[in-house]
Amino acid sequence: MSDLLEHEGVKRVRAALAAAKHPTDVLTLKETAATAKDAARAVGCDLGAIVKSLVFLVENRYVLVLVAGDRICLPDNLPRALDFKGPVRKAEAGEVRFATGFAIGGVAPVGLARKLPCVLDRSLKRFATVFAAAGHPNCIFPTTVDWLKEMTGAIVSYNISAEENAPAASAAARK
Repeated sequence: MSDLLEHEGVKRVRAALAAAKHPTDVLTLKETAATAKDAARAVGCDLGAIVKSLVFLVENRYVLVLVAGDRICLPDNLPRALDFKGPVRKAEAGEVRFATGFAIGGVAPVGLARKLPCVLDRSLKRFATVFAAAGHPNCIFPTTVDWLKEMTGAIVSYNISAEENAPAASAAARK
């Protein structure tokens, strides 16, 4: 498993963490952490403490959206949170790799291929420690919401996500 620390994506994440003077501890997992549920199970934490890194196109610009694992993103609220206008759509796998340098399942919030506008789900503040992907589906790193905000330059928003079972959230997710 320590070979995973030599994976190019993981090395970029560790370098970005070091540049931000953040601890560079990356956890290598036997099980995949490609989904929030997988990651929470592997780490043994609440689902909400997992940071989902999602990529959308808003106004034809790639944006990074960091959402708690137990919530769903509300794409229609992204333009307002970012002070953008225009259409919103979720990025396809190839676009995610182009915008971030990472494959879906290992998209880290740091060490990106290019600087992206970022919005951070305020509900993550429920947790003292959160876990984010570290550039590979079997690697994550522990951090805090304050560190994520500082490292990504994110705008913190209370209205970019909703509980997965909320009626309004379900309708928004079906769009």
